[in-house]
Amino acid sequence: MIEVHGLVKSFGSKTALQGVDLDVAEGESLTLVGPNGAGKTTFIRILATLTRPSKGSVRVAGCDLSRQGPEIRRQIGLVSHQTFLYGDLSAEENLRFYARMYDVPELESSIRSLLQRVGLEHRSLDLVRTFSRGMQQRLSIARALLHDPALLLLDEPYTGLDQRAMEMLREVLTDLAGKSRTIVMTTHNLERGLESCDRAAILANGRIVYQAGKDDLDVAGFREAYRRYGVER
Repeated sequence: MIEVHGLVKSFGSKTALQGVDLDVAEGESLTLVGPNGAGKTTFIRILATLTRPSKGSVRVAGCDLSRQGPEIRRQIGLVSHQTFLYGDLSAEENLRFYARMYDVPELESSIRSLLQRVGLEHRSLDLVRTFSRGMQQRLSIARALLHDPALLLLDEPYTGLDQRAMEMLREVLTDLAGKSRTIVMTTHNLERGLESCDRAAILANGRIVYQAGKDDLDVAGFREAYRRYGVER
C-alpha cells in the first residue's frame, strides 16, 4: 500500500526527514512514534499529498505521488491537527459536503451511521463552531471514514479526546483492522499506539531508528528503544 524510499524533506536550512525508507503492506496497521520535531507530521502530510518531498520516491496504493496526487487522495482518509471542517456548517452539512466530493453511495444513511458511530447524532444539526475541540476531532474522524478509504492516516488522533472518545476511536481502529484497512498512525502515547497495530516504528531526527513487529511489541521494549537511541519521551 505504501512504498517510501530515500524520502527527504527540507524546509530551508532545516531537514525534517533525512532519507526515510518504509514499506507498509496492504491491510497492515503501523504506529509511528517519536518526540516533537521528529518529522512525524511531515511524513503524514507527504503521504496525504499535502506536502511535496524534496527528494526520494513515494507510492501510495500503486500510484506515484509526484504524478498521481488526485488518484491517491481518493484512496485515503486523513485525521490531522487541522480538522478540515467548516465552522458555519452543521455536522451533517459538513459530512454531506465531503460525501458529494467522493460520490459516496447511500449518502444520508451513511451520514447518520457515522454520526452515531462517533457519538454526535444528538448534535447533527448544530454548527461545528459551537463544538468543543474533542467533538470537532470526533467529527473529523467521521469525515475521514466517510468514503470508506483503503488507507487511513492519523496524525496524533487522540489529541483533545476525552476518555469516552478515546475508547470510541480504539473501537473504530480495531474494527478497521479487522476489515483489512491499512492504517498509519502517529502518536506520543506508546500505550495507545501499541494497542491495535501490527508494527511500530520510532522516528527520531528525521530517520526511522527502530521497528518491531506485532510478536515483539511491548511498551517496556519501546521505552528501552527510546533510551537506546537517545530519544526523550
